[in-house]
Amino acid sequence: MLKLVHDLLSQYQNTNEGSLADYIPELAKVNPDLFAISVTDTKGQVFSSGDIHQDFTLQSTSKPFVYGLALNVHGPEYVHTRVGIEPSGEAFNSIIELEKKTHLPFNPMINSGAIAIANQIQSDHENHRVDKLLNLFSGLTNRTIKINYQVYESEKKTAHRNRAIAHLLRHFNVIHDDIEETLDLYFKQCSMMVNVENLSLMAATLANQGTNPVTHKEIYSSVHNQKILSLMFTCGMYDTAGEWAYTVGLPGKSGVSGAIIAVVPGKYGIAVYSPLINDHGHSIRGLNVIRDLSQKLKLSLF
Repeated sequence: MLKLVHDLLSQYQNTNEGSLADYIPELAKVNPDLFAISVTDTKGQVFSSGDIHQDFTLQSTSKPFVYGLALNVHGPEYVHTRVGIEPSGEAFNSIIELEKKTHLPFNPMINSGAIAIANQIQSDHENHRVDKLLNLFSGLTNRTIKINYQVYESEKKTAHRNRAIAHLLRHFNVIHDDIEETLDLYFKQCSMMVNVENLSLMAATLANQGTNPVTHKEIYSSVHNQKILSLMFTCGMYDTAGEWAYTVGLPGKSGVSGAIIAVVPGKYGIAVYSPLINDHGHSIRGLNVIRDLSQKLKLSLF
């Protein structure tokens, strides 16, 4: 496995297609040459190569994990009174991503759904809501997680589409009146920092039925973990979910920071970081690496 990881890093190191996510000004400052791959198995063994100590923001790779937290707190029946379970067929930040009859977000993996999920992370104090997410990601990664406040402020100042989505959700009574607090939590969720080995451990936790393979701490029940993986598979790659299912065949999730994960149930958590993304918000090197890993090791669920 380690040789394959090294070989894939070398193979795609000089792939320079794509662009930085410059609509978030701080992400436009990132070194486009950064590249790292990590695979963690369900016994906690790690196989990594590249810029493995480079921290980056989770962005949308945070969505399945916060969805899992909402399942832990409220249970799936309540959670899905506010968000659906169907693929949207739209871009991740589409404003027209609500179901026609129910006016619910299609699923928790797109921005509207993730904002609805953030609204369900309730506490008697705003800081306690943030602490819940920090504790969640610290438990997933086995390290103390911090927020990149430069990225957070950058997102907060430029998030006009997300504000429009949030107000539309409030109009249809999907979220409560605390619109700015909910958006603030969502921006901080996206701005939490990890490295590629942390991210592959997070994915390996999902591969291990919700239990962290290093600390052996249960983060999600196996029932909730199954629901997370199901929605990652059908919805995690947005309007390219069909192509991803066809070429990779695994639950996956990407983020515009250039992070991307895939989960091989019972075997591996895979993470790649490379900040050059395509028009769908997916890391181009990451797509290539995970596709090749899946095909070379016959990892597809099918």
